[in-house]
Amino acid sequence: MNVLMISDVYFPRINGVSTSIETFRRALDGHGVRSTLIAPDYPAAGAETDARVLRIASREVPLDPEDRMMRRTAIRAALPRLHAEHFELVHIHTPFVAHYAGLEIARALGIPCVATYHTFFEEYLFHYVPGVPRAWLKGLARHFSRRQCNALDAVIVPSRAMEAALGRYGVTRPLYVLPTGIPPAQFHGGESSYFRQRYDIGKERKVLLFVGRVAHEKNIAFLIDMVDAVRRTEPSVLLLITGEGPALPGLRAHAERRGLAEHVRFLGYLDRHSELHDCYRAADLFVFASRTETQGLVLLEAMALGTPVVALAAMGTCDILGPQRGCRIAPDDAAGFAHLVCDLLADTAGLRALGEQAREYAGSWGAAEMARRLARLYERCIDAAAAPLAAQRPVAP
Repeated sequence: MNVLMISDVYFPRINGVSTSIETFRRALDGHGVRSTLIAPDYPAAGAETDARVLRIASREVPLDPEDRMMRRTAIRAALPRLHAEHFELVHIHTPFVAHYAGLEIARALGIPCVATYHTFFEEYLFHYVPGVPRAWLKGLARHFSRRQCNALDAVIVPSRAMEAALGRYGVTRPLYVLPTGIPPAQFHGGESSYFRQRYDIGKERKVLLFVGRVAHEKNIAFLIDMVDAVRRTEPSVLLLITGEGPALPGLRAHAERRGLAEHVRFLGYLDRHSELHDCYRAADLFVFASRTETQGLVLLEAMALGTPVVALAAMGTCDILGPQRGCRIAPDDAAGFAHLVCDLLADTAGLRALGEQAREYAGSWGAAEMARRLARLYERCIDAAAAPLAAQRPVAP
C-alpha cells in the first residue's frame, strides 16, 4: 500500500503531531504500508535526509516564529511527481494549508482522503486571539472543524473524548479512535545520576517533571502553583520544565513572583532521543495539568521509562489515566494535586512499585499494534472508495 501524508508541521518542529507522524510512519513500514510525507521546509534545519519526506517551500507565520506556512503553488507544482507515485490514499495531519492541499491532491489523484484530528481547537484559540469573546471563538472552532471533517472520507481521533466532541459538533463522517503508540525500542535506558550531576541536582532531592510545549493551553502555571504548596512539605522539591514556547516569559515571571526561583527550573528543549530519556529517569514523578490534550502521548513516554505520572484526567488523557496503572489522577485544584504528590513522594517503596507498573502499562500501548489498526483502516477506506467505481463498470457478457 502506498500512502501520501501531509502536515503543516514536522521535525525539526517538536510537538505531539510531529511525534505521532514519525511513530506511525516507522511502524507502518512493518505492515506493508509505504508512506511519503509532504511537510514544510525549515531553512535553518539544512537538507532533508529522508527520501520519503518531500519538503515544500514555506514562509514565516506572523507572530509564530516556530512554525512555517507551505506555499500552495509549490505543492501544486509537485502534482506530476505525485501522480507518478501511484498513491492509494491521502492522510492529512493538520487543518491549515495541509488540509486544503491534501483534499486537492486526493481529488486530482482520484483517491480517498482521511485526516487525524490532533488538536482540540475549541480550548486553544482564545489563548492566541486576544480581545475576541471566548464563546465566539469556540463557535468558530466548532464550525471550522465540522466543515473540514465532513469533507473527508473518514476522521481519526486519538481518544474517545475527542470522538464525542466531534460528534457534538455535527461531524457525520465515520470517526475512528486510534491513539498513537509507543515504540518500545526508543524508550529504554536513561541515566538518572548523569542527568542530576550535569544539572547540579542532589541525589536526595525530589524532582517533578513536565515535558512539552511551553504554551498557555498546557496549564503549566497550575503546576507552578502546585509546587508552591508541595514545598511546604518537601522543602527541597524541584519542578523541571522542559520545552519552549510562547508562554515561557510569563511563566518565568510567575515563578519569580511566587518566590520559587529555587524550586522551578526551565531547561528548554532536550534531545528527545538521548538527554530527554536521562531527564525522565531523573524525575521522581511526571506531572501534567493540561485540560485540552487529544491524547497526552507524553504521559506514555514518561511511563515507558519508568516514571510514574500524576495528572488531571481531562479530554484525551482520560483514556491513558483511566486504569490508574503507573499513574494517579489528581484533583483539579493546586492544593489537592500537591497533597497527592506529597503522599506519593513520602512512600519510596510505593513510588518504585508504581514506576515498574508504569513501564509495564506503557508496553501495552505498542506502536506496532496501533500501526496495524491504521493499516486496516486505510484498506477499509480504499475498498469503500473503490466499491462505487466497481458498481459502475459494465458486466462482461
